This record gives sequence, structure tokens and C-alpha cells, in this order.
Amino acid sequence: MLHAIIKDENIGYENKELDNPKKREGARGIVLNNGKVALFYKKNKNEYKLPGGGVEKGESFEDAFRREALEETGCIVEIDCELGITEEKKGLTNFYQLSHVFLSHVIKNSYKLNLTEKENLEGGELLWVTVDEAIRLVENCFDKLKSSTVDKFENVYATKFIIKRDLSILKYYQSIIDKQKTC
Repeated sequence: MLHAIIKDENIGYENKELDNPKKREGARGIVLNNGKVALFYKKNKNEYKLPGGGVEKGESFEDAFRREALEETGCIVEIDCELGITEEKKGLTNFYQLSHVFLSHVIKNSYKLNLTEKENLEGGELLWVTVDEAIRLVENCFDKLKSSTVDKFENVYATKFIIKRDLSILKYYQSIIDKQKTC
């Protein structure tokens, strides 16, 4: 099972201990369609990420993932299994996020994204790529992220956590493929 912990040191900062941090729960993961992986690209930030987001009050992790997948990919998905969890410990902002990570496949594609205003401002669009291509794109954007001078978008610090988190998920999934096993 995946259990990735991303801390300040993983993105080039000195670790700072969390002290009664703000907490958030998330759900995210791999969405497969005809052998390709859904990758959400925010062109105005040069950020590539997996579908997912925060869990709303009263929502299960599975329901949150299905909702986020529908919003960011336009697809109704079936969850195949839970791959594990990721933890983000952002010392500079005293923020902790625990995300449940799922593997899913598309059962219906509406070809219509339901993006937030922020995701539209960030130039959000959906890409379908191979796992190897997804790893390459996510890995290569880490040092090329853009922030907004108007501060409309999250700062690069927070985005670097997203990149490292999603890279760990993609590499874990690649290891499953390499071993030719299922969850």
C-alpha cells in the first residue's frame, strides 16, 4: 500500500514542525480510460496534477473522489481499489493534509468539465496520457511552476507539495504495473 509523506525538505525547504495545524482531508488518484491516465493541466501555472480535492462535510472519501473525478475529467468513474494514503506536512503554513488515493476507470465520459472559477483562471484543461508521460510531465514541471503576481493562484510552495504528492502516486502505480499485479 502507498503511504507517502511529503514534508518541507522534499520540496527544498528546511523542515518546520507542525503545531496544532489546520487540517484537511482529501481524495485523489488515478483515473484510467483506454489505458491512459487523466492529468489535469493548469497552463497558467505550468502545473500538472491528478484529479482530486477536498472531502466535503458528510462525504466519504470514495464519494469525494468520484465527485472530483467528475468535475475535473467529466467522467463517471468506478473505483477499482484504494491504493493507500498521502500525508502533506506543510511546516511553513502549519497545514496538514491526509488524502486517500484511489485507482479507478471511466464508465461514462460526458466530455464536459465542471471547473471552479479558480481552475478556469488557472487555464485548467484535461489531458489523457500514458503513465510514463504523466510521470515525465509532473516531474518536469516542478522547477518550472509559475505563480501569479496578482496572487490569484496558490503560491509555488503549496503547488510543489501537490507535484511531489502526485508524483509519488504515479510512481507507485507504475510499480504496480511493472509487477503486473492488481490492487
